[in-house]
Amino acid sequence: MTVKQLSLPELTGACARLGIGQVGLWREPVRSYGLRATARLVRETGLTVTTLCRGGFLTAVDPAERARALDDNRRAVDEAVTLGTDTLVLVSGGLPDGSKDLRGARERVADALAELGPYAERHGVRLAIEPLHPMFAADRCVVSTLAQALDLAERFPARQVGVAVDTYHVWWDDRAPQQIARAGATGRIHAFQLADWTTPLPEGVLNGRGQIGDGAIDMREWKTYVDAAGYTGPIEVELFNDALWARDGREVLAETAARFAAHAAD
Repeated sequence: MTVKQLSLPELTGACARLGIGQVGLWREPVRSYGLRATARLVRETGLTVTTLCRGGFLTAVDPAERARALDDNRRAVDEAVTLGTDTLVLVSGGLPDGSKDLRGARERVADALAELGPYAERHGVRLAIEPLHPMFAADRCVVSTLAQALDLAERFPARQVGVAVDTYHVWWDDRAPQQIARAGATGRIHAFQLADWTTPLPEGVLNGRGQIGDGAIDMREWKTYVDAAGYTGPIEVELFNDALWARDGREVLAETAARFAAHAAD
């Protein structure tokens, strides 16, 4: 998504030229290009798919809507298998229309995980609950902190459900470092993502993630936390940013790789 202006062939070619060996994919461009065509493309380019984003949106009350959400998440697991990744990132979903019941919505997420976790495990895929910043709690994600995400995940085996740690969403939480250690102790850090927090936020807040080094977050500090927790997996950069999307994608990709090296690499 950092360079969504690039087609998948352009993206994989640019990664190969820059020596980037791993890529996190989103379902929408994969669906547009074709699932099997994408799997073949990344394989032929020598790339490894780190995660597939995203499943989730599991808070519906209506039985038919809930059934559709569960079916979509099973399809997402199947897509992850085809792409060769073992991690599906989940965004839980916001409050149903007219509801103010946060606890009830989170319980419906837990109920859905009870159905999806075993299915994912049978297919060799882990579910990674991603908490989003509290400003998204109403319409996008009722899971706002790593503590809340772990409270859900720990109801299930770590091989089924863990968490995604995204600096953009958790940097403000002074309990987050403790929760990263908690997640690491049981092998539940399934993904680690970087994006910076810049102000003022744009009118479309969703697309306000800053380029690494442009904002308030000490990326190396957060990498230290996940390192200390025993995480050795890939690190993704995930930027939703209209200004970056308006630029040449190859230039943005090269800049992002350089910023990662300057602000987060060992």
